[in-house]
Amino acid sequence: MSPYRQALALPGLRSLLLVSVLARVPLTATGVTITFHVVLDLGRGYGAAGLVGAAMTVGAALGGPLLGRLVDRRGLRPVLVLTTVAEAIFWSTAPTLPYPVLLPAAFVAGLLALPIFSVIRQSIAALAPPEHRRPAYALDSMSMELSFMVGPALAVAMSTAVSARVTLYAVGAGIVAAGVTLWLLDPPTRAADEPATQRRRVPGREWLTGRLVAVLAVSLATTLVLGGTDVAVVAVLRAGGEVGWTGVVLAAWAVASLVGGFAYGAVSRPVSPLALVAVLSLCTIPVGLGGAHWWLLCLALVPAGMLCAPTLAATADTVSRLVPADVRGEAMGLHGSAVTVGIALGAPLAGAVIDASAPPWGFVVTGAIGLLVAAAVLPAELRRRTTRTMATPTVATPTVATPTVATPTVATPTVATPTVAAPAPASDPIPPLPAEPVPASPAPAASASAGPGVTG
Repeated sequence: MSPYRQALALPGLRSLLLVSVLARVPLTATGVTITFHVVLDLGRGYGAAGLVGAAMTVGAALGGPLLGRLVDRRGLRPVLVLTTVAEAIFWSTAPTLPYPVLLPAAFVAGLLALPIFSVIRQSIAALAPPEHRRPAYALDSMSMELSFMVGPALAVAMSTAVSARVTLYAVGAGIVAAGVTLWLLDPPTRAADEPATQRRRVPGREWLTGRLVAVLAVSLATTLVLGGTDVAVVAVLRAGGEVGWTGVVLAAWAVASLVGGFAYGAVSRPVSPLALVAVLSLCTIPVGLGGAHWWLLCLALVPAGMLCAPTLAATADTVSRLVPADVRGEAMGLHGSAVTVGIALGAPLAGAVIDASAPPWGFVVTGAIGLLVAAAVLPAELRRRTTRTMATPTVATPTVATPTVATPTVATPTVATPTVAAPAPASDPIPPLPAEPVPASPAPAASASAGPGVTG
């Protein structure tokens, strides 16, 4: 619990996470609400409803990075004003629009959608220092899980109990309220040591690196697997005559994700998003084997479910560390686009596979695609780690040489014995012999003692 206590003690983070839960609930209800409106109010089929949802998804995928770039350059509040006004216009007019007008309007609404998901993640990176981001992003993933548990369920209940048209107005009011709340909260998008005066335009080649692209691919693969799993669960239960248990099974899956996210945030060492998505995909492939009974399907979903929130949290955390603060908004927008595209691809892909074969194959194919993405990214990740290991400088132990102390040479002075000449008799023609000199003592040889090098 200590990592979470430390993260929640950071100024501003607690209120940001609380607002994120409430603000995301209406956003998670948009897809279901649009579907009910097109089918029930406009009398169109599910294919037509899917086209409206696809138009909104494509718009959101394109708009995410653009809005993130605006946040980086102009600040958060101008972007919130722009997107909140756009949301108010769309949701207040959508219930009255004919289908041919609703389709392009949905694309524009997606393009200018309130960037709650990316803004929350960008603000977490600004509020939490790197050592606290893992639990902070884990809390964010868990709050997102709660929003997805509540939002669609409320939309279904209101659409069936009241009307889809009223639900459209309610969802729009919730989104506008979320935009106003975020404008009032005005969470920081840059850390305190990253002042606005340092904003500069960073070329894409400096931050859109191969590793960042790999993390975005992992993010896309993660939500592709999750979107495919969502559809496959419904198909398996329907084939087994237990479709009434769908809510229970999906709730068990979400609870497993919450537990996994909580455990991920408490670990002290980072976990690679590549490893997480590989294990998530591997655990998803055999889930269909539990389709005989709803409770078996719940148990089969637990291992994969426990990796949902951790994988999404790990990708967001990694993106926040890979890019400079000047482009963090745009990078988080790209991350949000990858997540959106993954969900948009996973559901129809699993549906097509199920229609062509059998419900369990929806798990198999989406899980296999996740594994293929992980395998495609793995060589680049291994090369990066090898390069980083080789580039790590080796710290050599300094060698301290013992100074050479020369022994001084002390010369013994030569003492000559004085010559005493004996007086020779005059008759003695032989001169006196000279006295034999005393030889000088030999000087000792100079010695040099150099100690061996000492390796400290």
